[in-house]
Amino acid sequence: MYLEYGPIKIWLEADEVGITNISFVKEKPKDVPLTPLMEQHLNLAQKELMAYFNGDLISFNVPLHFTCGTDFQQNVWQELQKIPYGQFRNYQDVAIAVNSPKAQRAVGQANRRNPIPIIVPCHRVIGKNGTLTGYSGSGEEGLVIKKFLLNLEQLKKIGD
Repeated sequence: MYLEYGPIKIWLEADEVGITNISFVKEKPKDVPLTPLMEQHLNLAQKELMAYFNGDLISFNVPLHFTCGTDFQQNVWQELQKIPYGQFRNYQDVAIAVNSPKAQRAVGQANRRNPIPIIVPCHRVIGKNGTLTGYSGSGEEGLVIKKFLLNLEQLKKIGD
């Protein structure tokens, strides 16, 4: 399912269990056949993402299904989901939280390989000195998206 908001163009994928992938794309890919359950997951993800982009949602409830990644990466992805809306952590904070305090670089690699960005908020992880670092492995374009998402959360906190 294709979704566009501001500079963000994403393609969502799901299986029978939940959302499996969100990819940043330049144009809408061809639609693929969906089962009713896949369509249900995608419709819920679309609804929640639009509410998030509009500042009306701070946490996601759509089911997720990690079909890739090492145990360590999946632990990092689970930890990322605990970072509150509008806040951020640095790579060392996340490494400590997953009981691998010296694994900041591995946390960075897990972030880069996150198959479900935005919903699994790897954009909330920044450099220790407060600098923005890469986002979704897409260079300068990725940093524009990361900055957009962080600004969105700062500007549209619920109740502000």
